[in-house]
Amino acid sequence: MTQRLPNELTPLDVAFRRLLENISAVNPLEVPIADSIGGISVLSQPSREIDSLKSIAVVDGWATCAGDTVGASAYAPLPQALPPIWVEAGDRLPDRCDCILDASMVEQSADKFYIIAEVNPGHGIRKVGGDNASGGSLIEAGRQISAFDRLAASAAGFERILIRRPRVAVVDIPSNDGNTASSQFIEDFAKDLGAHVIALRTAGRDVSHIEAAMDSEVYDLLVTVGGTGVGRTDATIDALAKCGDVLAHGLALSPGRTAAVGKIKGVPVIAVPGAADQTLAVCLTLIQPTLDLLSARSAQREIARPLARKIASAIGVTEIVLMKKSNDAWMPLATGELSPAAIARADAWLAVPGDSEGYAAGAMVNAYCLRGGM
Repeated sequence: MTQRLPNELTPLDVAFRRLLENISAVNPLEVPIADSIGGISVLSQPSREIDSLKSIAVVDGWATCAGDTVGASAYAPLPQALPPIWVEAGDRLPDRCDCILDASMVEQSADKFYIIAEVNPGHGIRKVGGDNASGGSLIEAGRQISAFDRLAASAAGFERILIRRPRVAVVDIPSNDGNTASSQFIEDFAKDLGAHVIALRTAGRDVSHIEAAMDSEVYDLLVTVGGTGVGRTDATIDALAKCGDVLAHGLALSPGRTAAVGKIKGVPVIAVPGAADQTLAVCLTLIQPTLDLLSARSAQREIARPLARKIASAIGVTEIVLMKKSNDAWMPLATGELSPAAIARADAWLAVPGDSEGYAAGAMVNAYCLRGGM
């Protein structure tokens, strides 16, 4: 028997609320700095470790105690009972040393060393953790860690970092033509948001094969791709009903009407239609905010600009609008039906809620960026 859509579509906000009920951010992981890029920062370094880190030499030279240089000059060299210690830039400072003398500030005669310049404590060094003396985080919580962040953390002497990285299983239900573009997009989309992606593909489009794939991995979010409609071989929603609970099938979302949300053993499930425009709409309205919650990611970036022309929208359905930056305004490219050309040209998007008929030309609207550099 072919799966059916309900007579009434579920409003997007209602479906989203059901999906995220009793869902919270995943537990933090402590990972090496080298493996941190893309994860969502929790803390740059446990504060208890900051105090134990040593200062670092920023120049090549002789490590010593500034107190041992008081009064030293070229006219009054100070002999040293113990020789200073040579260090290279980037080395940790030896115990009881609080400064670095340039090579020209120390003279050596046979096995004796003389200091010929006076310096203050801290000369030639950087105090690791000094910026975080109050116990704060070098990288603010909720930010996705970039190569710049990794460089800063490494330079500060941190070797490990706390991040959140939700596990997302993306289950491709093979289309009749073998196209996997939508699944591949979702995998890339989730990775770009800091998730660890587990890519799966069912051996067939029937309930038993889909059900087996749904139960095959441990994950924080399950995304299925394809088989959500009422075609003769569509069976994803029936499989979800056997594995867990279907919370809503048939959403008041354009595009994306045949999408569904559910749960399996308390884990959120988003069933995505296989068509490219519907995949994009569900990624923007359901997958991204779900991952934002699971990773405690900072709010998406919005930019307010006036509309270059009006947006007309149908009452009762949340419609996705793709827009392009045009001078200092947003130019709508497509509403509800998102063509490949519009997807390729779009810089930003917004969702017109179901209780709105749209926006007049010149109205200020907040849009979410699709690309950087906006």
